[in-house]
Amino acid sequence: MIVDYAHTPDALERAIRALKETDNAGALWVLFGCGGDRDPGKRAEMGAIACQFADRVIVTSDNPRSEAPEAIIDDILRGCDDSPIVESDRAAAIALVIAEAKVGDTVLIAGKGHETYQEIDGVRLPFNDAEHAAQHLQQRQAA
Repeated sequence: MIVDYAHTPDALERAIRALKETDNAGALWVLFGCGGDRDPGKRAEMGAIACQFADRVIVTSDNPRSEAPEAIIDDILRGCDDSPIVESDRAAAIALVIAEAKVGDTVLIAGKGHETYQEIDGVRLPFNDAEHAAQHLQQRQAA
């Protein structure tokens, strides 16, 4: 499980390629979204990168700011040839990837990295990718 700030096309591609080069026999899952009110031109490009290089992709929200998360996700999906999983609620998307990934798979949660908030409609709500992932991993291990 890797949580990374990769929020540009170049950073996302580098992170995915680096993980693909590891000696891991499992699938590579990539969960990501794009920020709202920022460079909409990169969204489809990031979708294309994730869908081209990852084995499984989950598209979710990032910091939608004043934009509708669904509109941002639609922009991302324009770059995908296949059909990634879509879950606009980031917490639910993290829970989903933890539940679906198999032992031996690698999971990259990209876009927010060190951030401790999610900005929605001008409000910064507490949110931490690493904490959400750890919580769901603990629940999975306890089951």
